[in-house]
Amino acid sequence: MAKELKTQSTSGELSAFLAHSKQLPQRRDGNPRKLGRMIFALDATASRQASWDRACQLQGEMFVATEQLGGLQLQLCYYRGFNEFVASPWLRDSSSLLDNMHRAQCRGGYTQLQRVLDHAVQQHSQEAINAVIIIADAVEESVDTLCAKAGKMGLLNIPLFMFQEGADGPTQQCFQQMATLSRGAYAHFDERSAATMMALLAAAATFAAGGSEALRQLNSASAQQLLRQLRQNL
Repeated sequence: MAKELKTQSTSGELSAFLAHSKQLPQRRDGNPRKLGRMIFALDATASRQASWDRACQLQGEMFVATEQLGGLQLQLCYYRGFNEFVASPWLRDSSSLLDNMHRAQCRGGYTQLQRVLDHAVQQHSQEAINAVIIIADAVEESVDTLCAKAGKMGLLNIPLFMFQEGADGPTQQCFQQMATLSRGAYAHFDERSAATMMALLAAAATFAAGGSEALRQLNSASAQQLLRQLRQNL
């Protein structure tokens, strides 16, 4: 089972990330025209309404930082309401991401994590995806089905970065298993750990843009914790 990442960071760590990110490589294959591709999936059900505006600001700042990597395409996905699943076009700048996020409003409904995983595999079949980030606070689907699909993603080399908001025990167990099976990573956060969450998201995006070598070069405790967990799950 994946180990939970420590949720501690400092302003110095974030400043170090912003300064050092300007020197990070674009892609592990050295091709300057090949952009890393990452799906950024959010739970937009009613339970997350209170944190949605804060999430927009937090994630917007993270993508401003990762622009310095020079090589990332992002697709925003979210689920909400009655069987509603939305996927944006592939985006290359933080302003487009924020525009899409600000247009979204949370609506009551059940989780649709399986649709996120199926969508990621379908997108990967068209062009390789380097990572999938999922931010959610609940699981209301078959854990066995989700874990089976996470295992398939591991075989396809699509690591899941499962970031849990809140402290629901069954959700934590499910997310940790999904992270392990996909050869990804798990972390927990709450309203008191915004800076930590920003650092972890930045590290995950760094991996998508530059691979393990970029994470190794990133002067961030969160990046090194993430790298160790990825290596454990190989």
